[in-house]
Order: sequence, then structure tokens, then C-alpha cells
Amino acid sequence: MSSVIEKWHHIVENLDAKGLDDLLADDVVFHSPVVHTPQVGKHITRLYLAAAMQTLNAPGHFKYLREVIDGNNAVLEFQTEIDGITINGVDMIQWNEAGQIVDFKVMVRPLKAVNAIHAAMGRMLEAMKAKA
Repeated sequence: MSSVIEKWHHIVENLDAKGLDDLLADDVVFHSPVVHTPQVGKHITRLYLAAAMQTLNAPGHFKYLREVIDGNNAVLEFQTEIDGITINGVDMIQWNEAGQIVDFKVMVRPLKAVNAIHAAMGRMLEAMKAKA
């Protein structure tokens, strides 16, 4: 397994948003399943990933089902649940030679799941903004 993906698993398992600071490249691009335009930069990507960890990592629900790693690319299939809706998705991660993530794309199915994530992420991002 790649050390980048090992670090990613550690961050997710421990809800360690601070760990993203070293793992994300400054010019990382984040592709959300619910936002049309790619989000560019470490700050916005960290915000989205931190919110996603809190939103999708409901106790006992989030788990990676399988992963495929090829060179500096990985596809990690996950499953979780929000408001009784089972969510199936993939994280597509690309990293540079320095071991920093440069591209992170999340794809989710079915449509009910996309709608549930959109609503839950909106609530989480607003809550995070209020604390800042």
C-alpha cells in the first residue's frame, strides 16, 4: 500500500483534519460530488474534506470496501449511511512525487445519496463557519 494512502486512512480513522495540512499539496484540486466546479487550493480542499469526515464518518457506518492503487493514483470504494440512506462512493486520489495529494475526486451513488450528502455537508460547513 502507498504511504500516501496509509496516511489518508490514518486521517480518516482518527478524524484528524490537522493531518491534512501535510498531506495536501498547496495547489490541490478537489472535485465534489455536489459542487459543479473544481475547488482549487489547500484551504478549500481541507475545509471540504474535514466537513466530509465529520458528515460521512457516522460511528459504525463508514468503511472502505476495496481499493486499487496504480503508481501515484488510487481509487477507494466506500460505503456509509446518512439519515437511513446507504451511500456508495469512490475517492479517486492522485499524489505527486513528494507524497502530497494533488487531485481528490469524490463520486457518489445513488441520487438519493447525493441529495443526502448535499444537505448534510451544507449543514456541516455552516456549523464549521460559525465556529471559525
